[in-house]
Amino acid sequence: MKKIIWIRFRRSKFFIIGGVGVLFIVLLSIFADKITPFDPTLPDYAALYTPPQWFKYGLQGHVMGTDSLGRDMFTRLLVGSRYSLIVSASSVVFAATVGVILGLLAGYYGSWVATLIMRLGDIQLSIPALMLAITLYAVFGKNLYDLVIVLSVTYWPTYARIVYSSVLMLRKSEFICASQIMGASDRWIMFSQIFPNALTPLIVQASQSLGLFILIEAAMSFLGMGVQPPMPAWGVMIASGRTAMQIAPWTVLVPGCALMFTVLVFNFLGDGVRDALDPKMR
Repeated sequence: MKKIIWIRFRRSKFFIIGGVGVLFIVLLSIFADKITPFDPTLPDYAALYTPPQWFKYGLQGHVMGTDSLGRDMFTRLLVGSRYSLIVSASSVVFAATVGVILGLLAGYYGSWVATLIMRLGDIQLSIPALMLAITLYAVFGKNLYDLVIVLSVTYWPTYARIVYSSVLMLRKSEFICASQIMGASDRWIMFSQIFPNALTPLIVQASQSLGLFILIEAAMSFLGMGVQPPMPAWGVMIASGRTAMQIAPWTVLVPGCALMFTVLVFNFLGDGVRDALDPKMR
């Protein structure tokens, strides 16, 4: 079975393109400090709004130009990718963890537990996600960690509904009834027998959510929430460069194109994972 799934991954153009793109972005973010010699936060007033020099002077020059404080755009772009990846991955992990636990409890016990959890999720899903995230961060948020928690709280119902649906299909199965008769604990049944059967749709959903969380993190940073200046984040870079669009368009185009490319490759990766793992796509 594992060999068949691996063959599907290899045959998926979306997975190959997305995987290579994501690997490229991750490697650039990890080795950003060794790729460029510039400090991402230190101003250089002698190099204000320097146009992109591309690779005329190699990596020693300002490959993608500088911003209003003379900071190298390429360096800030690479370092800023770390924040996007960390926030996105952390938010997916925490949202999935909360959603899995609540979805298992709702599906396994049913009754008022399911009604309370799932109706709470329905109410939350009825509110636009970005609006809810902005409201929660404005009330409770102070730093990047709070942003991760806010995004996790905002998107847990999606994962809870996936697990809840899987539990409803499995809780009356023969192997579940046999485990109950043998005296197995509810926790063991939920996490050792039911959860593994819900893992495939969770992986598909998580892979497709990564690009969404990157986009939301950029939107929140653009609005002054999450990563704060002078630390580089793509949303912060776009926000600070929009006032100089006419004289230095690269200050917006560089982070904007990077954001578009990153979300695109993550969406490709998610589509590739879905094509390989989703039975409906076979």
